[in-house]
Amino acid sequence: MSTPSRGELPIIQATMDLIQWFVPLLNRLPRDHRFALGDRLVQGLYDLLEGLVAARYATAKLERLEPLNARLDLLRLQIRLLHNFQLIDDRRYEHVARLVEEVGRQLGGWISQQRRQGQTAAPA
Repeated sequence: MSTPSRGELPIIQATMDLIQWFVPLLNRLPRDHRFALGDRLVQGLYDLLEGLVAARYATAKLERLEPLNARLDLLRLQIRLLHNFQLIDDRRYEHVARLVEEVGRQLGGWISQQRRQGQTAAPA
């Protein structure tokens, strides 16, 4: 895993690491799966990255972050389909699952942190 560049959020770097490792593999899928499942996964990964960057600069971060959880769940299911269709082997499946889990752990932490901040900022 790469270390975040100066000022970069670790979750954004983790997502970029996931994209850099996974997209080349997806581009080598058999044609009938590359243009259906592969393209959806690639688009979902880029949408996730875009959403994280947008949340970083948003005033209301929680509104941007919560939908990304659903995006991440969909990516997990699509990755599981790749494995079930035997389009990626067990070793690659385990590796990508760890990468996605790391992004999910960081996203969950960021959401929790934003919820705590929202509770402390609410008037009594």
